Amino acid sequence: MAVPKKKMSRSRTRRRKAQWKVAKPTIARCSQCNAPHAPHRACAQCGTYNGREVTPAS
Repeated sequence: MAVPKKKMSRSRTRRRKAQWKVAKPTIARCSQCNAPHAPHRACAQCGTYNGREVTPAS
């Protein structure tokens, strides 16, 4: 079993943890109504995906 021989310093630990960043979510624009939506998902405003209606508009 791997066990560290020395205590890891606070600065070394925090430097490693600083690399874990949250990426900004990607936003696509609907080709019909120009509303923002998640990529590869149907538009929540008009219910279209890839130029055709797939869900009834809410």
